[in-house]
Amino acid sequence: MKTTDSTAVLPSKRMALLLSAVAIFWVPTFALAQAAWPTKSVKIVVPYAPGGANDILARVVAEKLAPALGQPVVVENKPGAGAAIGTELVAKSAPDGYTLLMAASGPIVFNPVLVAKLSYNPVTDLMPISLVGSFPMILAVNEASSAKTFSELVNLTKANPSKFNYSHPSASFQLVMELIKTQTGLKALNVPYQGSAPSINAVLTQEVQMTLIDSGPIAALLKAGKLRALAVTSEQRLAAYPQVPTLKEQGVDLSVNFWSGLLAPSGTPPVVVKRVQEEVARIMAMPDVKERMGKLDIKPVGGASADFAKVISQEIQLWTQVAKDNNIKAE
Repeated sequence: MKTTDSTAVLPSKRMALLLSAVAIFWVPTFALAQAAWPTKSVKIVVPYAPGGANDILARVVAEKLAPALGQPVVVENKPGAGAAIGTELVAKSAPDGYTLLMAASGPIVFNPVLVAKLSYNPVTDLMPISLVGSFPMILAVNEASSAKTFSELVNLTKANPSKFNYSHPSASFQLVMELIKTQTGLKALNVPYQGSAPSINAVLTQEVQMTLIDSGPIAALLKAGKLRALAVTSEQRLAAYPQVPTLKEQGVDLSVNFWSGLLAPSGTPPVVVKRVQEEVARIMAMPDVKERMGKLDIKPVGGASADFAKVISQEIQLWTQVAKDNNIKAE
């Protein structure tokens, strides 16, 4: 009778037991390692110069996020190349939760439409964490401009097409302005600047005759009468500027709000993404944050990661079609 050699199966049994023990040990250890995040300072990269809505939102989040995480949260401005420099930096950073991106619509949904050879892929290289805020734009001119209304500005540019330029801080603003030009016949050449502050300063010094910009950075200048707002891109008039009509009120079939959102390098651990998303939602719901954002015409958001990913996908499709319809080519 053939007997079974029990010693022949012992190695496999021992291996199974060993693997079980390792698995039991590894799971909580891995979880603890993730739960321990962060153990050092976290950096939020802003791909614009200081002063714009995106930069303001990043600093508000950093201020409130630091005590919640128990580690410093620093904001680092990396402007240039239509926000591509700072965005690429984060896209190619280690996916460990220590380098995040506060990006506006520009580098995420407009650059893929306007830049032929983009150094990063916003869909595959970055992971959406949460929308943070949304904001309209204002079309403004210098106080010395003879244009008191948007229609007057359009007529002036038509009569003197070679004498008008407009400033903008990124390609996203340019695309909206080009769409406004297409719909109204306004004549002005685009002059790009690296950030909101230099774009606004160009109007103040009359290097250009107009700018399309978010309302936060020019609020004080509008209040002081140094700049004049001729139109807002929102669906309704802004509470802070009830005298300024919307584009729609002035016969332009267009309403646009830009957004800012927090993203991480693709591959960042889901537990880290979830923690940051939850903190952003908490921060943007704070009464003092809502009040501060309201003064800048920024709407706090703080949505889910999946919702943010959906917005990105839909808007890339939307602005791709707008560019196609208006014969705007990627360069």
